[in-house]
Amino acid sequence: MSVVSDALAGKVAVITGGSSGIGLAVARELSRLGAKVVVSARSADRLEAAVASIPGPAHAVVADITDAGTAESLMDEAEQRFGALDIVVANAGIYLADHVWDNDPDAIDRLVSTNVTGVMRTVRAALSSMVPRGCGDVLVTGSVSGTQAIYWEPVYSASKHALHAFVHGVRRQLVGSGVRIGVIGPGVVLNELWSVSADDDIEDRIAAGTGMRSEDVADAVGYMLTRPRHVTIRDLVILPTNQEI
Repeated sequence: MSVVSDALAGKVAVITGGSSGIGLAVARELSRLGAKVVVSARSADRLEAAVASIPGPAHAVVADITDAGTAESLMDEAEQRFGALDIVVANAGIYLADHVWDNDPDAIDRLVSTNVTGVMRTVRAALSSMVPRGCGDVLVTGSVSGTQAIYWEPVYSASKHALHAFVHGVRRQLVGSGVRIGVIGPGVVLNELWSVSADDDIEDRIAAGTGMRSEDVADAVGYMLTRPRHVTIRDLVILPTNQEI
């Protein structure tokens, strides 16, 4: 677990999908590093509990990133609350596995709207604020399944491939702008996105090296965001030591 420091003191950070899992762990980590954080998600109740668990200044915004205009409104509210944006973590996402012919077409649409379009809207809104100022960091939550085709989750894997390609292209567009963008690609994370509850054998799987905590990913995010400005970590794939992939 990371200790409190001032590595991000005075920074303003927005995290989407911040009410649980990786998003909430990232919000806590960035707060420990000194940032003022704005977390968004669809559930007001869960957001309230999330903000209560964040050690420093925090603000909750109930938002669905699949709705047109939501990303811009979220960035505006964050800036009105705390000031100009320094960090945006586009983390909101949903999961879908199984054979594609067994997937509900509406579920496929929801996944693409959330994991791809919603993330692209979030990144666009963040860059609209950062590029004119010539500074800032954007980080996208991808997946190891965005670096190779995972056959048991083809729709999810395709959405993460899209995000990795998107980040690579946008990074090239940002060269010389003073704004950095990167993607973190976790393997198995033992949280509710993968239907893991607190009652499951999390500690046994951690000990066996077959899963990670959300906090492990958040620690890596903190590392990416605290590199010197002349360094960009474009991709960081983080896996449980014994994940066979």
